[in-house]
Order: sequence, then C-alpha cells, then structure tokens
Amino acid sequence: MFKTPLCDVLGIKYPILQGGMAWVATAELAAAVSNAGGLGIIGAGNAPGDYVRKEIKKVKELTDKPFGVNIMLLSPFVDEVIEAVYEERVPVITTGAGNPGKYIARFKEIGTKIIPVVPAVALAKKMEQEGVDAVIAEGTESGGHVGELTTMALVPQVVDAVNIPVIAAGGMADGRGLISALALGAVGVQMGTVFVCASECTAHENYKLAIIKAGDRGTAVTGRVTGHPVRILKNKLAREFEKLEKANAGAEEYEKLGVGRLKAAVVDGDADYGSVMAGQISGLVKEIKPAKDIIENIMKEADITLEAVRVLAKEE
Repeated sequence: MFKTPLCDVLGIKYPILQGGMAWVATAELAAAVSNAGGLGIIGAGNAPGDYVRKEIKKVKELTDKPFGVNIMLLSPFVDEVIEAVYEERVPVITTGAGNPGKYIARFKEIGTKIIPVVPAVALAKKMEQEGVDAVIAEGTESGGHVGELTTMALVPQVVDAVNIPVIAAGGMADGRGLISALALGAVGVQMGTVFVCASECTAHENYKLAIIKAGDRGTAVTGRVTGHPVRILKNKLAREFEKLEKANAGAEEYEKLGVGRLKAAVVDGDADYGSVMAGQISGLVKEIKPAKDIIENIMKEADITLEAVRVLAKEE
C-alpha cells in the first residue's frame, strides 16, 4: 500500500475520491467510502439546501472521517447549498458547472478545501489563480457531463500548467487506472462508475446491473447540441436522443426529453428510458460489492501493477 501528498492534504488513507454523482452519491455511499480510507462525496446536484444539510448530518453520524460535497454551481439552489455546506463546516468541496471563485475566501476562513472539476487547461489555470487547493482534471471518458479531451491527453497538460495538486478522473476503475494517473503526474484519482456498484450505494439495482452488463462500447454521448453533453449507457433513451440529433432538433427538444430522466434511472430503476449515467470504464465493472472491498482491491492491484512495471523496466 502507498500514499501520495493528496492523502496528507485531505486527511485520507488512500488517494481515491468518490465522484459526487447527483442522486447516486448519498450519505450512505459517501460514509462507506470515507470509512474505507478514501474521500466520500455527497452529490448535491439540483437538490435544495435542506436536503443537502440532512445528508451532511447523516454522513457525520455514519463516519468520523473526512468527506466532501460536490456543488453544481448552475443549480437553482446553489446559494442555499453553499450556506448549508459552510454552516456544517464540510471538510472538502468539489465543484462543477461554473466558477467557485466568489465562494473561495469564505470557505478558506473555515479551512474547507476547494477542488473544482476542470475539462481543460485554461480553466485549471484560472482556478489556480482564484486560489483553489487542487483541481480534478476530468476526461471525456467519464460518465455524466463531459468535456472533449481524453484523460490521457488532459491530465499531463494540466499538470504541466499548474502548481497545485491535480487529481485525475475519467476512465479509471481499478489499480491500473490509479497507477496510470500517477504516471501522468496526478496525485490521486476520482472514480465514479465503479462506486455506483458499491453495495452501500442506494441507486436502484437495475442501474447497477445495467453497468455490470455493459461492454466496452456500451456508452453514448447525448445532447452535444445543447452545449452540455452527457455520457450515458446505450438504451432506448439514448436512441431517442440519437433521433433528435439526426432530425437537427433544437436544444429545447433535447432538454425536454432529458428532464427527470436521471432520477427515473437512479430512483425508479428505469434502465430503458432513464438516463443511466456511466463512464466508458463500465465494461470493467463486473460485480456489486462493498466500498471497502472496491478500495482495497484497487490499492492491492496498484501495488501489483507498480511492481510489474518495475520488473518490466529492469528487463528492458
């Protein structure tokens, strides 16, 4: 087992963050990941402040380890979510869909670490200037909202462009992914899809089984015309999005089709017409098991992979 500087920065045992997936990343999952040595993260999504506050309090009842909250800055409830996170003194926040700049000074006052998700070098540099503690460089392989650059291309460019810690995300679900991220210059990883299939995750079993059944080409990116592309598993909903694309439909039609589809998948278990957000790495996820087992297996495989690379290098 090994640790990186990220472990000291966040007070965690292993350099693994669990993605703050809306509707999926509840207190139960976040606490399980934190208890297992990673950083569990609650996904605020578009939820109101009261909901997020309840989830934070629940996490505190389930673990005494560090945890985080992912804040979607385009949420209509962002201000009340910010208040809940601030008042509850959450140790770490990750952010997406916007610039957290105006909130940074306030969170710095209470020692909260601010780690935005970035899809490009320019935004990473901007975030460093704003004073964030680290960035999550997320490649297009990830599930949910995606950018254009792959993880392999994005991470080393971000690492070279900033002087703050970089966490890699997108296309990683095991120890080999962790080692590859470290080789690119990252100090840790954020994984989402593999934790959907944690037994503590409250997502509907149909959602989990859809990931387990997926193959290497099992995902599609929908809604590019809206400016907010989303990667989901291929299903009947994905085909409906494809029809809209072929018909040159406008952004409003895409948005109308997508409303409520994530909740339908996660909560109601609609794996056909629900938005089953998952990354391209889904083909590597083969079973449902406790978060502790997931993390321990990742770390064991990372050790094995690192040793294999050393042996290979010596042979050469």
